[in-house]
Amino acid sequence: MDAFVKGDPEPLKELYSRRDDVIIANPFGPPAKGWELAAAAMERASTNYRDGEVTGIERISEYATSDLGYIIEVERFRAKIGGGDKLVPIALRVTTIFRREKGAWKIVLRHADPITSARPATSIVGAELP
Repeated sequence: MDAFVKGDPEPLKELYSRRDDVIIANPFGPPAKGWELAAAAMERASTNYRDGEVTGIERISEYATSDLGYIIEVERFRAKIGGGDKLVPIALRVTTIFRREKGAWKIVLRHADPITSARPATSIVGAELP
């Protein structure tokens, strides 16, 4: 994650499965399924961040079997966003699912969004209802 918030997706991409069922869903676009689309989504997302630093990771839950596992976390970091020149704090609610492939744990799903606190029901429609 350290490299990603500095704009480099390559170390994070190494953690992902290369299979057709891999999925990434991030705040910058719709879910991307399949390795090529997921890799492209990570590359696009990383261009939004510069000069970032991780400030904390709060583990909410975790579970694993012999071949599957998940973690739910709140990831906190600071980064310069877009063309901005100030570090801004960012918090993401993240669910990651791992699968054992050839003896190594690989990410098969990562969903991240900025919802880390309670919000009114109208927030899901993007505008106030009449």
